Amino acid sequence: MTDDFRQDRRLRLPILSQLKNAVLIYTIQYLGAPTLWYRDWFYPPEIPPNIVKTYTCRPSLPIRIFFPESYDPKTSKALLPTLFSIHGGGFCLGRPNDDDAWNARFASMHNVLVIAVNYRKAPAYPFPTAIYDAEALILAAFEDEDLPIDKARIAIAGFSAGGCLTLSVCQLPSIRERVKPSAALPVYAVVDQSIPGDIKITTRHYKPSLGSCVRAEPTDYLSKLAPAFSWSYLSPGVNLKDPRVSPYFAPRDTLPPNIFLVGVELDQLAHETWCMANKLAGRPEPALTDKVGQEKPSAEKGQLILDDERYAFEHVDDDGRRVRWLLIPDQIHGFDRIPKQWHDEESLEDAKLKEVAYQKALGEWLREVVWK
Repeated sequence: MTDDFRQDRRLRLPILSQLKNAVLIYTIQYLGAPTLWYRDWFYPPEIPPNIVKTYTCRPSLPIRIFFPESYDPKTSKALLPTLFSIHGGGFCLGRPNDDDAWNARFASMHNVLVIAVNYRKAPAYPFPTAIYDAEALILAAFEDEDLPIDKARIAIAGFSAGGCLTLSVCQLPSIRERVKPSAALPVYAVVDQSIPGDIKITTRHYKPSLGSCVRAEPTDYLSKLAPAFSWSYLSPGVNLKDPRVSPYFAPRDTLPPNIFLVGVELDQLAHETWCMANKLAGRPEPALTDKVGQEKPSAEKGQLILDDERYAFEHVDDDGRRVRWLLIPDQIHGFDRIPKQWHDEESLEDAKLKEVAYQKALGEWLREVVWK
């Protein structure tokens, strides 16, 4: 793949575009705060974290800790494999609370400790603040003797913007040399911010036959928000090929030895993740004209496609480094976190089944391959 279509640096937008993005992001941030308070107060999580904790390095950023259901922290002395989790939200929105259900299920499903870290949000705190917030909290929790962390079995996962932060924080010397995560699990992550949005939207299929819900729409809903997210997080002049901004450009030896990249078929970010998976595997990268996935809906509802290399493959280098690719069919970005009303009945059932399926695949890969 040539780089002719890529941008090198973040350009300064016209003043009216900047104002438009600012109004959108600050409106969501400030008007959303009362809604979050109301939800926390009247609709607490079904499975809350076992511990909510702060550290002096980032006292305004509490972390949320989940033990497996079978684990009693008061009586058990066993150490647990540990997954650090980083939430999404375009670097501007979201909280660790958003992932409570996912984190609680993963902890019990695979008998691991899950620690959801936090970070300050753009535009008040642009790149690279979030990366170093995540770094500080991961290091603080890793060194916390009150937590039953098996330090030989560590992985870091993240969703959307959190997937980018996962691959970014893993490159930092402190994380590579002290925490030594054996795996990174970025899920529907943004991995290449040098590709213009008007190109990204052409690299996926659109499937109107999937019904009347958001996944069947002829546009990608993320395309409406991505410009504001990018403006908020990346200041003018930032190098878009900096590996901390676009992990696609990260040298292989700065990343964990095992990487499991999860994409979602009806997502403008899926193609760049597919390219990164092929790059890491030493395979030819798909061209922009090679749309990710397939044109028609999958015949099997609620099922992953594991017998087609467009959707799933695994590669192991001679030195044992491993990359795995999984593309979830017929779903959209954040399908397991978006409001339920964005789904119709069939889409919601499909999403629930596929969420459990990919969680199972991630955990089994860690347990049976990476941490074996």
